[in-house]
This record gives sequence, C-alpha cells and structure tokens, in this order.
Amino acid sequence: MDKSSKIYIAGHKGMVGSAIHRSLQAKGFTNIFGKSIDELDLMRQKEFLYENLMIQANLIHAAYLNGVKKLIFLGSSCIYPKLAPQPLKEEYLLSDYLEYTNEPYAIAKIAGIKLCESYYKQYGCNYFSVMPTNLYGPYDNFNLETSHVMPALIRKFHEAKIAGVNEVVMWGTGTPFREFLYVEDLADAVTFLLEKIDAKDIYDLGISQINIGTGEDITIGDLAVLIKKIVGYTGEIVHDTSKPDGTPKKLMNVSRLESLGWKYTTTLEEGITKAYKWFLENYK
Repeated sequence: MDKSSKIYIAGHKGMVGSAIHRSLQAKGFTNIFGKSIDELDLMRQKEFLYENLMIQANLIHAAYLNGVKKLIFLGSSCIYPKLAPQPLKEEYLLSDYLEYTNEPYAIAKIAGIKLCESYYKQYGCNYFSVMPTNLYGPYDNFNLETSHVMPALIRKFHEAKIAGVNEVVMWGTGTPFREFLYVEDLADAVTFLLEKIDAKDIYDLGISQINIGTGEDITIGDLAVLIKKIVGYTGEIVHDTSKPDGTPKKLMNVSRLESLGWKYTTTLEEGITKAYKWFLENYK
C-alpha cells in the first residue's frame, strides 16, 4: 500500500467508518474519501435482508469492474451459528443453525463473505472479510430504543445520575457473557490488515474470514458495575428477571489474527472511559 493510494470508505460518517478514516489518517494515508447518501445512494429500498445484500453486491461487483486492488468486507460475530462451540472459530461458519432474530442480517453478511471468496477464487481479486465482535466508542448509537447494551447502559447511568434517581433497572439476570472491542482498536486492526495482509494469507489458512476481537469477555452484570463506576452513579442496579437474557455466551477466537501480528490495546475500562467522555461532549 502506498500512502497516496486512493481509499474509499463506505459508511464513512458512522462509528466504524469514521474510526477507520481516523486510523488511516494517523498512519499517513492522504487520499481517503467517502460519499454521502445524497452523492452516492447505494440502495434505496428499506428491507433489512435486501438492503444489506444490495449494498454489498453493488460495492463488491463495482470494485471488480473498476479494478480495485484491495477490498476488506466487514461483517459481524452474529454470522456464527447460535449453538457453535465457544470461543467462536472462523471455521464454525455455516456449521449449524443461525440465531433466528439475527438471521436476515447474518445471511446477508455470509453472502458477502462468500462473494469476496468467489471473486478471489475465480478472478484472483484481493478481497477478503473480517468479522468484528461487539463494538463501542465515538459515534455509537445512544438511542435507548435502538442502541446495543454498552451505549444504552452509559446513557441510563448518566441520566439516572443527573436526575438523582435511586435505581437503574436492567433486563435479565446479568449472567450472560459478552465480548467488547473499542472501535478505534477495530480501525487499527483494519488498517493493519490493509497494509500487511492479502487475501491469499486468509484463504491459505483454510478460512473465509478472520475474527477481530479481544478474546476476552465479561458478564453483563459486571459490565454494568464497571459503567456505573466510570459514570459516577451511586444508586442501585435492579435486575428485571422477567426479561430475557439472550445467548449465554458469545466470545470470538482471535488466535489467527494474533498470529498474523495484531492484538488489541485498549482495555475495557479505558475504552468505556473514552466512550463516556465522547458521550458527554457530543450527545444531545
């Protein structure tokens, strides 16, 4: 990769895209660009499976037609079967049934993984896929109706602290385990792969995609206690055990990425502290 190589980031204003943009800039890349939806509408209809399928198919095929030298496709840990052994290894892909509620998104992402693999096998395209674990950090979604557990808890504890509320109610028992990766670390991993790793390095391992995560997890209950401490909330945490817990454990095996030379650097406490600082400075 030359520092002046032209690099397009899809979703460059989102949490992941903006973090990758910052990481590339910090490494000295000077020819990075993105397009707003008004400038480049990759897909217009609003059905979840269709939307993801069309966006990735348009991008990957257009990359092939235009001679793009390297493409990294991002998916999610939810592509793995619901009952796959823990921690999740790359070869568990398509080994069993998916989690039903994640099925449309997961199927779309699996199609993207296989599309990149097929372009590599048929045309020699330097296209491969990465699967991040649960992400959090700047530009996260803090809307309580649609957010994931990390930003939801940050906002709940903050608002309870400001309002002087004596307790915060959490769904479930707090016993399920989850893994979290600070989004700036993800961006650093993607930049590392962009600079150092080619598709052949991935497919020669006998896998279709490579995991990105910490290889460490925490219970939702312990996560809540940690966020409570960082936010400075002094009330009580109450568990509503009538609500569902979800999958008991979802941890990524990241040994292959570590063997290639990359490992995360931001601890969970450091990352949450940074995420809360961003929330205070930016969220309205």
